[in-house]
Amino acid sequence: MAFKLPELGYAYDALEPHIDARTMEIHYTKHHAGYTNNLNKAITGTDLDNKSIEEILYNLDMSNAPVRNNGGGYYNHNLFWTVMNPNDKGRLSGKLREEIEKTFGSVESFKDLFAKAAQSRFGSGWAWLVVNDGKLEICSTPNQDNPLMPEVGCKGTPILGLDVWEHAYYLKFQNRRPEYIQEFFKVINWNEVERRYDEAMK
Repeated sequence: MAFKLPELGYAYDALEPHIDARTMEIHYTKHHAGYTNNLNKAITGTDLDNKSIEEILYNLDMSNAPVRNNGGGYYNHNLFWTVMNPNDKGRLSGKLREEIEKTFGSVESFKDLFAKAAQSRFGSGWAWLVVNDGKLEICSTPNQDNPLMPEVGCKGTPILGLDVWEHAYYLKFQNRRPEYIQEFFKVINWNEVERRYDEAMK
């Protein structure tokens, strides 16, 4: 199989009390595993076989729903697990903090704008912090679309992503999406976000 479910890297309960263990277990073992398996089924025997997930998404035929939905779900969750961490992996600092303050006015203003993007996404989708032409931008996409895909109205290299599908928070937060978003800010792995930022700026 071309793609494998990556290691989560921490225990299901490691993000407690912010994100509950049962949600993490279901999200990872059912949803992410499902996207992975269905992506492999969708590309087997096609010219997409043996391409990287980034190559697939950059050149995606947006009418190919199985690859669009499952390829997006696979990539998005790969990023999502790594930008969260239970062990307080660094404070927001350095060049990334400077750019966030320069672009959005302050860290708090960034959080407000990012939360607004996540809260206002109708139905299922994602909120993103991206590097687009060397600049930071906040945007959101529906379903499992992401900024690597063409024609989604949100362009750039994702460095931070928040899943606002109900399966990501409903067991603990029910319809209280804003509360879930605020809890997410408490478990962001800023070392990983900064690493992605540095890589995107090369």
